Amino acid sequence: MDVERLELLRELADRGSVTAVAVATHRTPSAVSQQLKVLEREAGLPLTQRQGRGLVLTDAGRALARSATDVAVALAKATALWDEFRNHASGEVSLVTFPTAGQMLLPGIIKTLAPELVLNCADEDPELSDFPALTAEYDIVLAHSMSGQLSWAGRGLRVVPLMTEPLDVGLPIGHPLADRAWVRPSDLIGETWIGVTNGYPFERILHAIEQEAGARLKLAQRFADLGLVESFVSAGLGIALVPRYTSSGGRPGQLVLKPLRGIEAERQIVALMRPDRAERLAVRTVVEALRAEAARVQRSHTPNSSAKAGNWLPSQAKATSYPLSRKGEMT
Repeated sequence: MDVERLELLRELADRGSVTAVAVATHRTPSAVSQQLKVLEREAGLPLTQRQGRGLVLTDAGRALARSATDVAVALAKATALWDEFRNHASGEVSLVTFPTAGQMLLPGIIKTLAPELVLNCADEDPELSDFPALTAEYDIVLAHSMSGQLSWAGRGLRVVPLMTEPLDVGLPIGHPLADRAWVRPSDLIGETWIGVTNGYPFERILHAIEQEAGARLKLAQRFADLGLVESFVSAGLGIALVPRYTSSGGRPGQLVLKPLRGIEAERQIVALMRPDRAERLAVRTVVEALRAEAARVQRSHTPNSSAKAGNWLPSQAKATSYPLSRKGEMT
């Protein structure tokens, strides 16, 4: 079977339509359909079937698409092995991130990469309906999720954890709770809150605060942009949940961050990749740089090295460390 035709079948499995495959592979839809028909003749079994106006994979088609992934991984491993013999990570790596992770991690890692390795970055709304699906377009996708809500599970993606980031309570300077080492849900009832847009993951934690405290929170405003949320808190217009590492550092003299006890308030930040792309030496080099930068950021927010995050407890900062090798990424 032709490798390029197998790759088209895999793209159809990932993208869901011949039109999307055509756009991604710079072909016409009719050319994609013709190549899939040739592959079907080679396989001797129906690989696709009509559903409405489009094509979907049969059971045999899905099985062969999984085999196409194995072929792509094997080819990528061969290329990566050759790069390792040359000891040279070069070329272009594409990466998409949600804004706060990009702000936190990307400037630092780009400075560490060799000139021969070019990192092309983009950002997207983290609440995009299917953020992990961007792995079809980019080598690396930086994604986040609240505990227990892994939107990338069951997709066959390579997953490398970068950090667990606590979500603290942001308070304006001079707030009655600002002198506390930490706060509990019951302390926060009666406060005016600056919340997130309906449906955003942080909202789940606001609901957990209400459930734990047995009372409703008073939300004055809702914003998607965390910088705007922080500006309202800094102006004394309310309190809010603020990511500890990707906040603006507590807006010195204006904003204090306090750990929240009594409920799990944190998010996981990970690098997602298609398994074949994860084999590339250049991609693995970027991921290693991301892990190193994430560890540096966490160290910079310890109580001994920075006062910007308030009096949070070191036991609540969960630094995640996983060995990363060509055969050892987390999945």
